[in-house]
Parts: sequence; C-alpha cells; structure tokens
Amino acid sequence: MAVIGVLALQGDVREHVRALEESGATAKPVRRLAEIESIDGLVIPGGESTTLWKLATAFDLLDPLRKIIADGMPAFGSCAGLIMLADRLRDGVAGQQTFGGIDMTARRNAFGRQVDSFERDVFLRLDGDGTEGTAGAEGASGADGVGTEEVAPFHAVFIRAPWVEQAGEEVTVLGEDNGRIIAVRQGPLLATAFHPELTPDRRIHELFVKMVKGTS
Repeated sequence: MAVIGVLALQGDVREHVRALEESGATAKPVRRLAEIESIDGLVIPGGESTTLWKLATAFDLLDPLRKIIADGMPAFGSCAGLIMLADRLRDGVAGQQTFGGIDMTARRNAFGRQVDSFERDVFLRLDGDGTEGTAGAEGASGADGVGTEEVAPFHAVFIRAPWVEQAGEEVTVLGEDNGRIIAVRQGPLLATAFHPELTPDRRIHELFVKMVKGTS
C-alpha cells in the first residue's frame, strides 16, 4: 500500500490524513527530512503560505524538499500548497520562496481575504494523466477551460484562495472557476486552489493515490 506523508508544519493535516486513508493509502504526518525520505508521496496542506515557507526554512526543509520534488516524488498541494508548488509567485511577501515544481505563476490571496471565502460547485477533469499539457502559454485549455474530456462537478471550498495566473505548456489544467485556473497537474504533481480535504468527496485524493501508485 502506498505510504503518503502530509507535511505537518501547519494547516489541514488531520483532514488530509483522513481523506488519504479513505482513498486507499496509508497516511501519516511528516515534518522531519528522514520521515519525508521514507514516504512514496507528499501532501502540502492548506494553511498560510508565508508560514509554511518560514517553518520549512526553520526546519531546514526548503532546499531538500525542492530537490525531492524536482527528483520526481509525487506531491499534491491544496490552497497554500498550490502556492508552495508554484515555480513563480505574485503578491507574496518580501523574499517569499516556494518549493516549486509546477511551471506556473500563482497569485497569493487572489480570491480575496478571509471574509471573501466561499463555497461553490466547480467542474473538473480528473481523468487526464498530466502529460498532455493543455494549458498553453496563457493558461487557456479550450472553450470550457478544462480541455475536451468529460468534466464533473465538485463542491469546492475556497479560503483566502490563490489562483493560477499563468501555466506553462507542460501543465494540464484540470479546472477553472469563472476563467481562473483552480486545479492543475504536471506529471507527478497535482495542485488545487481549494480545499478538497474539507468535503466528503474523495475523488481528488483518490486521483493522487493513483498517481503515487503509478496508475494515473
């Protein structure tokens, strides 16, 4: 069974652990490099991206995680985790850094602050393998914003959410909300602007478990 770690520096750690276990994986919190090196995949939970950056620096994890992700470990980031997986960041605090891995530009707090948080159904394409690169230079993926394959509704929770301002040619756009990119995949890396761990719908976590197992 795949062993997936949830980066336990800050954020929705317990919720991700539960969602992963319900999706067929063994899941556990991780915060030390030795723990991270023993897992098959990593979840970077939602929380606050500046706090994640500062704590990753304090725990001497920033550069090691950059290398681990660059070397191919599957990783999934939700909300602040999306920011941490972005190669480029807008509206970050002075000096803010990310782990990187996905060729995209994320805009921090793009949907507004805490009082602007919201829930609504979005439409996602969760059957791609992350290799077709549907985004293009400006993040466009067709008239519906999610490519040409079948889409499905997903009830999404947005809390001080980012969005993807620009996605590279190798990035597959899995979903948009009113023209804003909110879910992407690039090879073994997956990211959502919203919090799937806060809903009972496990399809995104199930997709990530398949990615870790090498079956998607």
